[in-house]
Amino acid sequence: MQLLLEYMGHEVFNLGACCPDELIIDRCEAEHFDLLVVSTVNGHGNIDGERLIRKLRARQDMAQPMAVIGGKLGIHGEADSSHLQRLLDAGFTAVFNAASSILQFEAFVKKISHRASPIPALPWAVEVAI
Repeated sequence: MQLLLEYMGHEVFNLGACCPDELIIDRCEAEHFDLLVVSTVNGHGNIDGERLIRKLRARQDMAQPMAVIGGKLGIHGEADSSHLQRLLDAGFTAVFNAASSILQFEAFVKKISHRASPIPALPWAVEVAI
C-alpha cells in the first residue's frame, strides 16, 4: 500500500505491522494527515480494526480524518461479509475486503485526493498493518 500511495504522489508514514492502538492514535494526533490506511492479512482485521477505529473516533480531534481498512478481514472466507457494515458503522470511511480490487482502492484514493490539501513535508497518509 505504501508503494502504491507513494507512486500516486503521496507521502506516507508507515508505522509497520502489529502496532499497539495507542501508538497509532498518538502518531495520528501528532501528525497532520489526510488518510489512515489500515491493512491486514491475519484474518482478524475486522476485530482489531473495529477496536482501533472506535478508540480513534472517541478522541475529539480524531473524529474527522478519513480512515480505510482492507485486506483479509475475516477467517470465514469471502462469503462472510457481515463485518463490512460493522466496520463502516464503527467509523471507517471505506472498507476493502480481500475480494476488493486494488483498482477500487486506487480509484478511492484518486477521488479523495482532489479534495485533500496536503501541506508540503507532511504526510498525506499514515499506514499501519494489523
